[in-house]
Amino acid sequence: MRYAERLQQRIEKTGSRLCVGLDPRPGDGGAQFARNFLQQVIEETAVWAAAFKPNMAYFEAMGIEGIRLLEDLLAGMPEDVPVILDAKRSDIGETQKYYAQGYFGGWNVDAVTLNPFLGYDSIEPFLDWKGKGVYLLAVTSNAGSADFQQQKLADGRSVFELVTALGDRALEEKRKTDVGYVVGLTNAADVLEKIPDAPLLVPGLGAQGGDLASLAAANRTAPDVINVSRGILYAGDELGFGARAKSWAEKIAAAFPG
Repeated sequence: MRYAERLQQRIEKTGSRLCVGLDPRPGDGGAQFARNFLQQVIEETAVWAAAFKPNMAYFEAMGIEGIRLLEDLLAGMPEDVPVILDAKRSDIGETQKYYAQGYFGGWNVDAVTLNPFLGYDSIEPFLDWKGKGVYLLAVTSNAGSADFQQQKLADGRSVFELVTALGDRALEEKRKTDVGYVVGLTNAADVLEKIPDAPLLVPGLGAQGGDLASLAAANRTAPDVINVSRGILYAGDELGFGARAKSWAEKIAAAFPG
């Protein structure tokens, strides 16, 4: 089964497009605090999760203990919830080959985020993994997206359209890995009509103030998922993680009545 098909099945099973971001901020508690914290988050939110998205930076910040923690969490993830590893890797092909082996072969995650700046040969090592997916950074949720990604080229295209052309090429070549894109909700309104109907990982809802209306109006059919991290892990209210996830899942579902 291809990655997009598995993700679509999960969305249909849960009625949820919510991607639960796992961004631990251990503070003085260190990796052990983060371990207990994230295990509780995963247990309480799994029923509402179309996917989980651990962010490599937060685990790397804890050193080797953080990497061990990530490995343990990945090994114990609910089998029916796809895992998107937010790594944003970008390197020459030979190095990318080992990233792909580590993430897809060793850790067996379902999908990985990649920075496509080095070009097609830099993402190729990730493209022949059956049942896996990659999300290429296309239009991110930060203000700096305007510095490069949304700049116009001489032929009238925007830079992010060069990114989607890589995904189109992989599709034409019938590669085994599904290619999707990261499109930030805060910058989505002006770009969605130029984004292929491939799986999207959509950050920017919640703390970053993104609006679901533009995404819902695009009438896309691909299994897009909308990420919420801080709004579930660090909302600062009296609700539990599961209640927060339920609330966000319901808000997202309300925006997509079809």
